[in-house]
Amino acid sequence: MDTTQERTEEQSFPYSVFARACPSRVTLEHVTGRWGGLTLCALHEGSLRFNELRRRVDGVSEKMLSQTLHALERDGLVHREAQPTNPPRVDYELTPLGHGIAERLMGLVDFVEARMDEVMTARTRYDETRAGL
Repeated sequence: MDTTQERTEEQSFPYSVFARACPSRVTLEHVTGRWGGLTLCALHEGSLRFNELRRRVDGVSEKMLSQTLHALERDGLVHREAQPTNPPRVDYELTPLGHGIAERLMGLVDFVEARMDEVMTARTRYDETRAGL
């Protein structure tokens, strides 16, 4: 499918993230926010328990991870599986929809990581020009 056809099909969707009241905007915020994106990418590697996920997403607080997981579960991107064991075991994994989004995010992550030398050079150049102001 060419880009023009893709754009035409996309424009026929009943949702638009550019509209203030569109629910897709909230989901996009969940997916592209710092913790949402990192959580989806971590779960792209496979099912994880809460504490495993918290260790994988270095720097996220327990409260923020819990809120993030609830939002992603509500959006249908993450599945929560509670095992009736003692102590209780809860596993998180991506749904098929979550996998599709995580794959696209991983492409972006790979691209950014591969280009970090260029980013660091640009930052240095920027900072040097601003230091003289």
